[in-house]
Amino acid sequence: MTAPLTLHPDRLFPAEPAARDAARAIYKTIAGLPIVSPHGHTNPAWFADDEPFPDPASLFIVPDHYVFRMLYSQGIAIEGLGVPRADGGATESDKRKIWRQLAENFHLFRGTPSRMWLTHAFHEVFGIRERLDASNADKIYDQISECLQRPDFRPRALYERFNIEVMSTTESPLDDLRHHKKIKASGWKGRVVTAYRPDPVVDPNFTNFVGNVAELGKITGKDTKTWKGYLEALFDRRRYFIENGGCTSTDHGHPTAFTADLPKAEAEALFAKVIKGNASAADAELFRGQMLTEMARMSLEDGLTMQIHPGAYRDYNPTVFKMFGKDKGCDIPMQTDYVHALKPLLDRFGNERKLTIILFTLDETSYSRELAPLAGHFPALKLGPSWWFHDSPEGMRRFREQVTETAGFYNTVGFNDDTRAFLSIPARHDVARRIDCGFLGRLVAEHRLDMDEALEVAQDLTYRLVKAAYKL
Repeated sequence: MTAPLTLHPDRLFPAEPAARDAARAIYKTIAGLPIVSPHGHTNPAWFADDEPFPDPASLFIVPDHYVFRMLYSQGIAIEGLGVPRADGGATESDKRKIWRQLAENFHLFRGTPSRMWLTHAFHEVFGIRERLDASNADKIYDQISECLQRPDFRPRALYERFNIEVMSTTESPLDDLRHHKKIKASGWKGRVVTAYRPDPVVDPNFTNFVGNVAELGKITGKDTKTWKGYLEALFDRRRYFIENGGCTSTDHGHPTAFTADLPKAEAEALFAKVIKGNASAADAELFRGQMLTEMARMSLEDGLTMQIHPGAYRDYNPTVFKMFGKDKGCDIPMQTDYVHALKPLLDRFGNERKLTIILFTLDETSYSRELAPLAGHFPALKLGPSWWFHDSPEGMRRFREQVTETAGFYNTVGFNDDTRAFLSIPARHDVARRIDCGFLGRLVAEHRLDMDEALEVAQDLTYRLVKAAYKL
């Protein structure tokens, strides 16, 4: 007998009755608010072409490193899950067989946010009422497959059904934004904007950095062999992203939060060194740090909100990286310094009221020690929500508990889902809303916040703060 799949109406609310009652009342007022998804990695081609998603495995497993990471940790081969190899070699092509592996191992996800996101999508999007397991794998596969062939399950229809107001994708400066142009030209009412991610042309350790910078020069007509021309080209592409992709933000996935503010001559000399392609580790770190400061300067000129996502040791497993390339579930959080690392940038731009820099972290020990005090002082700084390994119920609770006392609610920016998994977006936002309502409900129950204030904060955390921070 298969077990029923249910979503309890009080899930994630506090167990203590008074706090739970308050959380319920607060959640009721914000549950139906539109989703604002200001940062993520969904494929804009989905919305440009509006083609049906091909099958359940291609939708839920192959592109989602949260899912296949867990399966790999239990000895299941990544190539057996249909993830494309970097060398074009053979991988499992039988999508039903791939799906069966998820079903047979679904118990591995107990207690994880992935379990919540998957079951929410199964229940709410596809009307599934049985818990996935080996015995019903084919039945549920067929049910999802049949749904995917219907017009109301195409990407644009789901976008509208999910009540998404605006969604941001993320593209390299080398991207021509053809999909965003197609979306705009189609007349569809959905709003999909881009974010400017310059890592391929500002990180000397990025694959083919020198070639990428040369390509940047080619598409902008700037001399990117010179420091001046290089900066002009980067700014030119920012304008292109604003005009052609509705861009309102930049995103920087540097290994650390290190920043620098070099004199012009030193910056020119450093650029001349790294553009040769043989930069030392110290040179690369210094250059990345200088470029964060340059990007902050550019944001003051063009108004783009700046996001810094440091602290990931990316592609930690060389075997997986060699076989499958980047972003395949083998990134690991690192201890991250912010106080010393950000000082050069903050010395120059931290007091700018017209600049918004959103800081993220994978190092939770920095919340109350560094990030909340920094954001609680500098007008330019805001704190991004719990990210990546911490976008979970406990991670979100820890975030609110550790930053609110020092930074308050209004130096944070609401929630973003930062996902490639389109169907998880409603689930992720619902989890964040429930956790925030639980936190506010506890404050009401402890007489630390009046209910009218909690209701207003809930609206801000769910909708208004994210719109303001990302200028959406």
